Amino acid sequence: MGAEPKTQIARGSLVELHLALTLGDGTEALSTFGEAPLRLRIGDGTLDPGLEEPLIGLGPGTGFDMLLPAGQAYGPRDESNIHWLPLAEFPPELELAPGSIVHFTTPGGQELAGSILEVGAEQARVDFNHPLAGRELWYRAKILAVEPPDPAPSPQD
Repeated sequence: MGAEPKTQIARGSLVELHLALTLGDGTEALSTFGEAPLRLRIGDGTLDPGLEEPLIGLGPGTGFDMLLPAGQAYGPRDESNIHWLPLAEFPPELELAPGSIVHFTTPGGQELAGSILEVGAEQARVDFNHPLAGRELWYRAKILAVEPPDPAPSPQD
C-alpha cells in the first residue's frame, strides 16, 4: 500500500498558505509569514488572478519564490484611472495630502480606494489604480494545506 497522493491546487480548491509580495527595492508590500496563514478558495476573488495562476498544480509542503513581471499581478497601470475630483466630494474633516488613501463608495455600492496625488485649491487628483498595479513583484508562497474543489452536483440532484 503506497501513500495517498497529495491533493494539488486546482480552481475551486480550498488552500491554506503563507505568501509575501516584495517590491524591487526590497520593501515588503504584504506578508503572512510570521502571522496567521491565509485561507481561501482559488477563484473566490481573494487573490488577484495573476497571483493565483502560479499556485495551480502545487501541493502541501511546496512553495516558490519568483519574480512576477510588471502587470502580471494587479494588472498594468491605467492612466484613465486617475481623476480630478472636486474637494466638495470629500468629507470636510478629512485632511487631504499627497500619498494619503481615501475610500469611496461607488453609486453601485462598491468600495473603492484611491491615493491622493495632488491637492489644488478646488480639486484633488486621485489615482484609483491598485497601488501594486504595473509593478514588478517578488512573490513567495508556501502551501500548507489543500482541500479539493467541492464536487459538482450530479445531474440527478
